[in-house]
Amino acid sequence: MAAVAATAFSYSSSSSVLRPALAPLRRWRALSRPPPRAAYSTSSSPRSAASDEATIISGTKLAKQVLKEVQRDVESWISFGNRRPHLTVILVGDNPASHIYVRNKIKAAAAVGISSEIILRPKDISQEELLDMTVKLNKDSAVSGLLVQLPLPDHIDERAVCNAITPEKDVDGFHIMNIGRLCLDQPSIIPATAAAVWEIIKRTGIQTFGKNVVVVGRSKNVGMPISMLLHTDGEHERPGGDATVTITHRYTPKEQLKIHTQLADIVIVAAVDYTEQPKLLKLMQTCLEEHHSYCINGLCAFHSELRKPICKCLAGYNGERCEHLTLNSYAHNSYERYIAVGIGVGILASGILAIIYCYVRKRCRKLKSPYKVCMGETAL
Repeated sequence: MAAVAATAFSYSSSSSVLRPALAPLRRWRALSRPPPRAAYSTSSSPRSAASDEATIISGTKLAKQVLKEVQRDVESWISFGNRRPHLTVILVGDNPASHIYVRNKIKAAAAVGISSEIILRPKDISQEELLDMTVKLNKDSAVSGLLVQLPLPDHIDERAVCNAITPEKDVDGFHIMNIGRLCLDQPSIIPATAAAVWEIIKRTGIQTFGKNVVVVGRSKNVGMPISMLLHTDGEHERPGGDATVTITHRYTPKEQLKIHTQLADIVIVAAVDYTEQPKLLKLMQTCLEEHHSYCINGLCAFHSELRKPICKCLAGYNGERCEHLTLNSYAHNSYERYIAVGIGVGILASGILAIIYCYVRKRCRKLKSPYKVCMGETAL
């Protein structure tokens, strides 16, 4: 919502007067600009037990803080004689998740003093009618921000609708111009989830410079913008995180995903679990030096609740310290599996043949004559 509020006022500001509309944008730039690179040296920030704990970060407290700041900005904007910002949401169809999302957006807007409205349309609305409605709202000076809730019905081209919204009112940040500016490290309207993750990182002081970051999910609305924010140069016009970013997705092999996440300093899960609220940001750090030899065949992490090191075993190993080799970890239909089966069948066949041989030999001994026959001698 902070991103929505910031973009709703900033485009109408004058370059000759320092307007309150620029306050959210100034704060965004200040938060996104990294500290001097010397601050990232190991000598300036010694390791401690607290900094090496694995931590799951909740954005609830930070969200309340941001809402208060945006509320102050809105009231300051109005005190200068400006019109109260207004958000218009177009909701097509009866998708339950979409209705929940829109309801939360309207609630957040009201909390910071932004007026809003929902325009409901049936799922069989034509693309032409939806585009015409968007064009009219673009021209409406009373509308500060506009979004069309996604996903849309299959017969509507989402990209065409997103591009129909004028860039300065595109509070979702999905217009091709906003996406392009994001990819070129220029100030732009950033998609809300990516902006929220970036805000959490900066406000909590998490260092991303030179860190290994894994983003789980490659969607153009979440995974991609998060990756752009984290990997780009911190000294560009729109500062980035200077991190080494790996993007994984549904076709990333599970074993590879496991390895990537085990080696990461920061893991950002840009995927949704519909049974629980997603944990968008998880900070992963290794154990202290005294625990480095604890895991025999795996990586060590510190459990903040149990207050002890735990092991993330490499493929083929298990146990508390990854000390056991797993012998039955053959991949389905792999060559190793066929070789193992062949060896087993061979051993079994050899055993059966040995039993048959011993049985036949024993029978032959019983059938032999008890008398010796001496060649060249007289028989007794």
